[in-house]
Amino acid sequence: MSASRPAGAEVVERPPAGSSRLIFDLSGIDLSGVHATRAQIEEWIPHRGTMNLLDSVIWMSPDKMQSIGRKRIRDDEFWVAGHFPGRPMFPGVLMIETAAQLSCYSFMVRQPAPRMVAFLRIEEAAFRAQVGPGDDFLVLAKDLGSQRRRFISEIQGIVGDRVCFDARISGMMLEERAY
Repeated sequence: MSASRPAGAEVVERPPAGSSRLIFDLSGIDLSGVHATRAQIEEWIPHRGTMNLLDSVIWMSPDKMQSIGRKRIRDDEFWVAGHFPGRPMFPGVLMIETAAQLSCYSFMVRQPAPRMVAFLRIEEAAFRAQVGPGDDFLVLAKDLGSQRRRFISEIQGIVGDRVCFDARISGMMLEERAY
């Protein structure tokens, strides 16, 4: 077993570096839908206040292995004034965190009850386009493999038809529910 892949996890080839291919096909998906509201998301993941980055989950596959979330980037967000003055850009770490929250939600709704999740690894992150106030930022999560307490997800962020970032993350469910 690889240190970053649970036993039995499917091995999935990543798109080539510099690729803008989506991690799954969006055709036929209603991107204006709402699968889970912010309040419903909070039932499953602990992020609150300024660190709750998902506005909604707009779609989830029937097997809950693929999902799409939305964050509308506002001009009053905590990072706008300082990252960067006069040219605000949504920080890359927050792009990944937004998609990681979606990945966590997708993993947790397959569990009997919510638990705290800690992220173990971020791999192969690439930032390809800027995101800023006024953008409708969609994040995609695709489960690549999971066990009882661990998961690996391919994540991606898009605005319109631009892929803004992609990465692979892994996380682990902790025993206690700490929220």
